Formats: sequence, structure tokens, C-alpha cells
Amino acid sequence: MFAKVLIIILFIAIFFSLFSALVFFLKGTDQQDKSKNKRMAQALTVRISLSIGLLVILLIAYAAGIIKPHGIRPFHESNQPSQQ
Repeated sequence: MFAKVLIIILFIAIFFSLFSALVFFLKGTDQQDKSKNKRMAQALTVRISLSIGLLVILLIAYAAGIIKPHGIRPFHESNQPSQQ
């Protein structure tokens, strides 16, 4: 359960970082304001770091058996079409 909560928190942090970079991008349209461009680059760097961290956590959780992947319609042997 802890891993799932951590994954959700990381997703929220990634979206927050992405939208904060969008705000910096929309506010800093003139070329003379270097601080807003730097803040946008930092926000995108944080987003990339969080995304990499999320990927690592997902891989570790899968390897440890904490989470199990499934499709929209999980495949079961009883649903297998007969081969004649």
C-alpha cells in the first residue's frame, strides 16, 4: 500500500512541476528576463528527475512483487480460444 501511495504522490509532484514550468514559460516571454527562463529550466529538471525516480520505484516494486501489471482485460486460461 505504501508503494502505491508513493507512486500517486510522485505523479502529483510531476504534474505540479510541469504546470509550474508552463506558468514560467507563459510569464517570461521577453528575452531580457533570464531569471524566469532559469526557473522554467529548473522546474523541467525537477520534473525529469521525478519521472526517473518514479520509473525506478515502479521497477523495484514490480521486481519485489509489490505491484503486478495487468491489462484492461487480463488473460485467463479459461478465456483462451479453443485451437482445433
